[in-house]
Amino acid sequence: MPKTPRPAFRCSECGWETTKWVGRCGECQAWGSVAEAAVAPAGRTSASPVTSPAVPIAQVSVEESAFRTSGVPELDRVLGGGLVPGAAILLAGEPGVGKSTLLLEVAAQTARYQRRTLYVTGEESASQVRLRADRTGGVHDELYLAAETDLGAVLTHIEEVRPTLLVVDSIQTIGASGIDGVPGGVTQVKEVAAALIRVAKTRNITTVIVGHVTKDGSIAGPRVLEHLVDVVLHFEGDRNSRFRMVRAMKNRFGPVDEVGCFDLAADGITAVTDPTGLFVENHHTLVPGTCVAVTMEGRRPMLAEVQALVTHSAAERPRRTTSGLDSARVAMVTAVLGQHCGVHLFSKDVFASTVGGARVLEPASDLAIAVALTSAHQGVPAPRGVVAMGEIGLAGELRRVRDLPQRLAEAARLGFQLAVVPTEPGRTGPRSPESWTVDGLRVLDVADVRGALRLLNLLADGSGPRAVADDERPGYPY
Repeated sequence: MPKTPRPAFRCSECGWETTKWVGRCGECQAWGSVAEAAVAPAGRTSASPVTSPAVPIAQVSVEESAFRTSGVPELDRVLGGGLVPGAAILLAGEPGVGKSTLLLEVAAQTARYQRRTLYVTGEESASQVRLRADRTGGVHDELYLAAETDLGAVLTHIEEVRPTLLVVDSIQTIGASGIDGVPGGVTQVKEVAAALIRVAKTRNITTVIVGHVTKDGSIAGPRVLEHLVDVVLHFEGDRNSRFRMVRAMKNRFGPVDEVGCFDLAADGITAVTDPTGLFVENHHTLVPGTCVAVTMEGRRPMLAEVQALVTHSAAERPRRTTSGLDSARVAMVTAVLGQHCGVHLFSKDVFASTVGGARVLEPASDLAIAVALTSAHQGVPAPRGVVAMGEIGLAGELRRVRDLPQRLAEAARLGFQLAVVPTEPGRTGPRSPESWTVDGLRVLDVADVRGALRLLNLLADGSGPRAVADDERPGYPY
């Protein structure tokens, strides 16, 4: 006798399954999202005809999968060179961040290269998308537009238009007839994504799918959606700023964690090839509590200014407020300064932030945070034109950072004249710092954070070597 399929329970948010009902999903931790779902009986699978015979890998042609430019250089940088025919790309981001504007620009640029493009919108009407295209200059004869919410109608449009680039905005609004659930549900998203990816692979159509995000920033829908696609991109940005960043979280054709920078304006979205100036403030006078760090966003070095404010606290528990920085690392740096450098901030309110809405979460920015906090506490500005980079350990030592030559080259290109970096293996300690020059940038390496603060004249004890003498401070030669 065949076994009767046991009832299973499935989460409507992420697709997690369990044999008994629970009030909270064990995968996404959502409450009240687990409901009963029937389990299909298991069957046997027999051999079936193959679509194409297996051949040696050396005989497989790669010409059909060569990169094609999207017309947007920053997006090509993130993708590893451009759009790959047959690739499935998932672009996710918060509402209003500019996903539709970016993809409409990509579709228009692709159409200008005489490659037919199909833009399917399920969230807006065709006339609304046309208005945006008029505003951004994206009207072209090779750009086709369709407003559909049914999967069958979308597949029909693909058969008729035969595009080289397909944009679906968004997958949560497309529904498949004959499948249980509402559009945007786990079952519907899996079926729609599988159908679109299957068409993309068989017809060599580059497919870009827009995905929604949940309130915690993760991609909505089942996790299997991220496994099915070839590339996963996150579109990030602050609502109070025009600056936007596209970050690659998964890429089968190029590097991951690569970042593209864009400027979102009323007339469209444009690429920002040199975003460093957005995150560094040009102070006309020297200000205590500031320091410039060099971070790596993918393979791109970017300079970001760290600012700190230290004031007396009137509360029993002093405040620790951060913006754009990791609050845990700021707390650790504060503790290290008090224990190893005599900079006691336990009774002070500490505020630390970055300029321009930049997110500096890399441990290499620890030294810049320490310099900014000490400068704000002492009321003494750091020398002009100084960059600091290095990870701080709990013992107060400075640890090496990756891609140091690229960071120094970027700082030298932007006109900085002094860099404080961790000591390389085999070099001497802070009382006899090693110094060398990179394209006019003087580089000093130190072994610990106390030595770095002494070099910059930020400690009041007056001991140890210094990078700037007291009589040279008014001129700030750096």
